[in-house]
Amino acid sequence: MRIALIEALTVDGPLAATEAAEVVGESPTTCSFHLRQLARYGFVEDAERGPGRRPSWRMRSIGTVIASEGSDPEANVAAAAVSGLVRQRLLEHLDRREMSRASCPKRWRDLAQINQHLLFVTAEELAELERRLHQMLMELYPRIADEGARPKGALPVEMISFTFPLRLPAPAEAPPD
Repeated sequence: MRIALIEALTVDGPLAATEAAEVVGESPTTCSFHLRQLARYGFVEDAERGPGRRPSWRMRSIGTVIASEGSDPEANVAAAAVSGLVRQRLLEHLDRREMSRASCPKRWRDLAQINQHLLFVTAEELAELERRLHQMLMELYPRIADEGARPKGALPVEMISFTFPLRLPAPAEAPPD
């Protein structure tokens, strides 16, 4: 539920609990509880509201990194569980889009691709590739919160990227951490 609320606020926010409930298909009471919990842990905050408007919520930041290698074993287990839920949710998004692909306009259908690349790189080269990709994406992030920054015809697009070694180096070849 909380992941769904984070997604809704990222794409459609700021939202009141009743509006969020319509987006995620839950009751306003349930959404209100989970939004308060997300606020408690620093994910969301009260959005400014005008006179007569219901309380609403917005994301505190766009994008989340789930650290999974800390010194607290319980936190590591929790991070792995959250990471698994997020990964599962992203793959569900992909499956839904693939199932509805035919109803998408041709231009968007042609651009919505599944890409897989095999690269032979060093850890340093991979870090540089990730840094450059992140930099390019950060240039587009202001459009998330500022509707005025979006060009005409802009749609929300989700880009999913998984980066991982296919094989681990042999112990004698492994560089020190």
